[in-house]
Amino acid sequence: MDKVRIGVVGIGNMGSAHAKYLAAGDVPNAELTAVCDINPKRLEWARDNLGEHIKLFENAEAMFESKAVDAVIIATPHYDHPPLAISAFKRGLHVLIEKPAGVYTKQVREMNEVAEKSGKVFGIMYNQRTNPVYQKLRDLVKSGELGEIKRINWIITNWYRSQSYYDSGGWRATWAGEGGGVLINQCPHNLDLWQWICGMPRRVRAFCHYGKYHDIEVEDDVTAYMEYENGATGVFITTTGEAPGTNRFEIAGDRGKIVVEEGKLTFWRLRVSERQFNREYKGGFGSPECWKCEIPVHGVETAHRGITTNWVNAILKGTPLLAPGVEGIYGLTISNAMHLSSWLDDWVEIPFDEDLFYQKLKERIDSSKFKKDKKEDKILDVEGTY
Repeated sequence: MDKVRIGVVGIGNMGSAHAKYLAAGDVPNAELTAVCDINPKRLEWARDNLGEHIKLFENAEAMFESKAVDAVIIATPHYDHPPLAISAFKRGLHVLIEKPAGVYTKQVREMNEVAEKSGKVFGIMYNQRTNPVYQKLRDLVKSGELGEIKRINWIITNWYRSQSYYDSGGWRATWAGEGGGVLINQCPHNLDLWQWICGMPRRVRAFCHYGKYHDIEVEDDVTAYMEYENGATGVFITTTGEAPGTNRFEIAGDRGKIVVEEGKLTFWRLRVSERQFNREYKGGFGSPECWKCEIPVHGVETAHRGITTNWVNAILKGTPLLAPGVEGIYGLTISNAMHLSSWLDDWVEIPFDEDLFYQKLKERIDSSKFKKDKKEDKILDVEGTY
């Protein structure tokens, strides 16, 4: 195979964006050959905008069985990611899913197991991993340049959303439609970067406020505290109800601190580690010599096209994945732990009881304002599409 034939499942906002850059030939050695959507209007859009040669399907199963594709990008609502991915793997297709991996880890774990048995290339659209700022930050942490991590803080409150945004679709900001609020919709990238750079916490205590700033049933304001095996702590603050918002990611270690803000990476580097200074210094008041270093960052963020290109190269050439699909469970684990902590009003250890989480989630789904279409068993967005 010298070219990957790709089908896109769900051509709403994100799916149509993927379809357009594939149709434009922006991903080398990839060809858009099919799209699928349950909404006839979106299929009409595809016919008018993607070319007459693109095969159109009314349901995913028909596309998977058609032999028209070698691989699929799944850009449907959250709950549908795992079942559609599983179905694709069972038909011998490579899979790239949109974030989040799913809504609850038990569902995602099943998807990961099927993916690993399939032998197919499985990616997730964690496009912020292509950002050279976060790549450099990860390098500084993983290489030991920062020393052992002591504290992590991320204030990520520039996710402002108006009430009209939530009112634009009945599924938005509901337990049955999305499975959560800011944590599951806006923050999957942030929580993925958190664990990708700093690792997984040992336990979580979170305070989620539901409908604090909007007329919605899910969380729109979260403050969470995390603890790590080595004693490091972390605080994650997010909301869709503040304007102007802040995006400041700070990691403190034994050899200084690194701050990412406004696209810049600044390293306050200690000449001697704090722990060594603490042991050896005898002068009472004092602190280690510190250098403020503006860290050079090279390259450009390739975003969604970059992840898709990397996935295609993995299929054709065996190139290592920047965002393996099986890693989608990690950020979701933190998100689920935050929700469960809030629901139980208590600490949650990681790993947590996945059956208990699903039980608590199901209670909220059952009382949700939005219900799935039982006939189609699909969730419709504002345009009536996947």
